[in-house]
Formats: sequence, structure tokens, C-alpha cells
Amino acid sequence: MRIDAYTHFIPKKFFEKIVESGHADIGKRVREVPCIHDLDIRCKIVDSFPDYAQILSYPMPPLELMTKGAQLDEYAKLINDGFVEICAKNPTQFPGWVAQTSLAAPDAGVREAERAIKNGALGVQIYTNIAGKPLDEPEFEPFFAAMNKLGKPIWMHPARAATFPDYVTEKKSKYEIWWTLGWSYETAAAMSRLVFSKTLDKYPNLKIITHHFGGIVPMLEGRIGPGWDQLGARTSDEDLSLVRKSLKKRPLDYFKHDFYADTAVFGGQPATVCGMSFYDMDKILFASDCPFDPEKGTMYIRETLKILDGLNLSKADSDKIFHGNLEKLTGVKFVK
Repeated sequence: MRIDAYTHFIPKKFFEKIVESGHADIGKRVREVPCIHDLDIRCKIVDSFPDYAQILSYPMPPLELMTKGAQLDEYAKLINDGFVEICAKNPTQFPGWVAQTSLAAPDAGVREAERAIKNGALGVQIYTNIAGKPLDEPEFEPFFAAMNKLGKPIWMHPARAATFPDYVTEKKSKYEIWWTLGWSYETAAAMSRLVFSKTLDKYPNLKIITHHFGGIVPMLEGRIGPGWDQLGARTSDEDLSLVRKSLKKRPLDYFKHDFYADTAVFGGQPATVCGMSFYDMDKILFASDCPFDPEKGTMYIRETLKILDGLNLSKADSDKIFHGNLEKLTGVKFVK
């Protein structure tokens, strides 16, 4: 059985709200991808692939960009309760779901994360920044403390919009660079902040699944390894060598061994091979990022499966990637 660990869907009640919100480009985006909100179309896509099922999670935009305060919990509940209903009615196609919360909620999203996990969520999705704030801000620490205690995985999705300019002389990113290149950088930057803030040292039971094979991380092993072994050598206004010495291990070891990564790289074989060679086999999860592809839902699934099947993996490694690692992470058995 092949369990697609990172796919996106918007439950009906929240879909109605998100379109009404008028958030920039969202109405246009979701209307162009019907299977992100139309359950019948989505089920047909899933059923078109043999021995295949999907884990559902909410896509974009982050809730904190849509509302504030107590309403963040209201929005998250609409999403999470919608997933409970979908998975209960369609367990063959959707054997699990990921809760949505917002670290910008008054309690850093802890209450809704705990409620959702009690209601069956496999884990919780967050974003790589919270309305522009880095994840290692002290106000977000209660969430990581709670997830460390709960022992459930965190799905970490990149969040970067056109309002993040590519150059300081400009007011916005051009040509969708913010998405095509920016999300991969954004993921790597968030991982780095969790490492150097010693969040991973403080909460060793955190299980963080990075989207898109951790973005640019696998390709930059030399910089993350020998490069960051010299942390501080390029900085004169502060002694960053003290940060390096305060870590429990080499920076590269955190990236290679402490994070999980999915195979959702939009059908890119070089990126897949690079990611597979960087991470431990026990840390890799099959995912397609369905449904954001030119064919409105099928291309990334098909191409990702084709690439993985072409790697001639051993049965043991194949089973790990397609369901075993996710089962170990979540404590849920998907293949009987």
C-alpha cells in the first residue's frame, strides 16, 4: 500500500469561508483546481491509482493571514472537524488527516492541536513562519513543548508570498520567484532556526516532517556541513562560534538525522535522487503534494511513483518510504 503523506484538501464548510474572505489570489487558485475542494473528484483521482491512499491536510493561506485572535481557533475547528467527517466516510481513500492550528492563536495553537489529536489527527501542520515571525520566537515555544510531550509529528509547510521581495530595493517578489525558489529557501531557513535556537536540543521528542525534501537543504550538504562547522568565521560583529559550541552535535547532523522529509518535488528526478542520498532511509516519506499540478491532481502522483519505482529500492526500503516510516511516526498501522 502506498500512503501519500502530504496532500492538500479544503473541507466544504471552510472552502465556503475561504472564497468569501477575498484573500488575494485564493479564490482564483482554488477554482482552477476543483479537486482541492470537490470530494467526488478527489475520490476519483485517488481510486485511479492502485493500492494508493492519501493523508489530507489543509493547504494555503495560513490562518493567521486571514484572521486574528479567538477566530483562529474557530477557523481551525472548521478545517479539522471537516477532515474528521471526510475520513470517517471515506476511510479507504483517506485513512488519516493532519490537524491545522495557528501558532498566532492566544495559546500558540496548543488547545486546538490537543483537541484535534484527541479526535484522531495523525499530527499537526504549521508553517515555516507565522505572519513573518520566525518559529523560534519565544511566543511559539508552548506549541513545541506540547508537541514534544504529545509525541505526534509536525507537518511543516513553507509560507512565503509575493510580499517577500527578492531584493531590498523592491517592494514585492517578481515572476512568482517567491514560490518557485522562495519556498525551498524558506523551508531551509525555518529548519536552521530550529537548529541554532536549540529548539531541537530542548525538545528532543519533536518529529518534524519537512515538505519538498527539505527544500534546498540536500543540495547544500557542503555548506551545511564543512561550511557551518566554521560558523562565525564570516561574522565580525558577534561571536557565532559560541553558538556552534553550545549545540549538542554538528549542525549537519541535525539536518540529516533529526528532520523527516517527503518526496514531493513536483516530479523532479534529480531532486529526488539528491534527497534520497541526503536523508536516512528511516526519515523519508512518500508524498506527492496533490493536487497542485498542471493536470489538476494526477501528474505529481504519477510522476513521483514513476521516479520512486525506477530507483530499484529494496522491498524493505520501499515499504519504509511508502508506509512504514509514517506508521512509525504516527503510531497508526495503515497496512494490515
